[in-house]
Amino acid sequence: MRHIYLLILPFLFLALPSQAQDPHFSQFYNAALQVNPAMTGIFNGQFRVAANYRNQWSSILGTEAFRTIAAAGDMRYRVFRDDYFTFGLAVLQDQAGAGQLRQARGGLNLGYMKQLAGGKYRTDDQYLSFALQAGFGQYSLDYGNFWFTNQYNSSTESVDPTLPSNELIADNTNIFLDISAGLMYYALFDDDASIYGGGAIIHANRPNISFQENERESLYSKYIVQAGGQVPFNPNFSMLPAAIFALQGPSMETVVGTNFRYSNHDWYEVAIRAGIWTRLANKLDQGVNLDAMIYSFILEVERWNLGISYDVNHSSLRKASLSRGGVEISLVYVHPYHSRYRVNCPQF
Repeated sequence: MRHIYLLILPFLFLALPSQAQDPHFSQFYNAALQVNPAMTGIFNGQFRVAANYRNQWSSILGTEAFRTIAAAGDMRYRVFRDDYFTFGLAVLQDQAGAGQLRQARGGLNLGYMKQLAGGKYRTDDQYLSFALQAGFGQYSLDYGNFWFTNQYNSSTESVDPTLPSNELIADNTNIFLDISAGLMYYALFDDDASIYGGGAIIHANRPNISFQENERESLYSKYIVQAGGQVPFNPNFSMLPAAIFALQGPSMETVVGTNFRYSNHDWYEVAIRAGIWTRLANKLDQGVNLDAMIYSFILEVERWNLGISYDVNHSSLRKASLSRGGVEISLVYVHPYHSRYRVNCPQF
């Protein structure tokens, strides 16, 4: 049976470029620049640095699980009266399966935050943010973990890796240009009350990610719509509901849920969040199904935000995975203001 899987896997990976999908983060609210370029600069502070790590399907693939690592940093620069230029940098590397299909990409964000309304005490600010991201990416494969039909010796009924595969496939795609854009609106009603909504188009130029020379396999553009806010119950306790919808080629994914937040509101602020989320996704021709339940816990200590979440698998793979999906960790640092120019932003 293992030989059958090894025979099939190469062709599955060769088919991946035409059906390639971006990795996702369950803690999308802590991976702002990976989700929507327009979220660049939307935070309460001078600059922000974030890191994200995701490990998925280790219950099935063991050490060959899907792993995603991302990092980002962003800041604002005041122009005119209460408007801002925004700048950011986002990088990501994803590795999937035995063939170590890797994608690496990085991009620079440039945007503008336009104030639509604002009061004397800045508790009713409204902003519209627009940003572009331009960067580069590349896919790669490790063919040393594969064998092909030309390397199967029928007389010995075994694989001979010394035989030529006769496959004209490169180890890497060409480095490609990657363009994305996003829009975001938010409104603050009080220190702990806000709404926001926005959308983005990722890979707007549909870059060529073919492993074969003189061939074209376009990476599907990804369309994102998101919304959320913060609803206070009392000075210490609030709810942060959010939803995100992503469509990329034939694949759709929706995550909806909420985090509940408790804060001591002291000079040395400590807050905790706990939440539950639902991921819906389409599975081939089976329509939209429940893919996973996501449980999250976040600790906020002054400038630091440490989040951990776990996906409990509910898809057709749950028998093989024993419902174990993926663990995800995020770490966000926001540097405090050092000037009188401030802009209030919502909690995500």
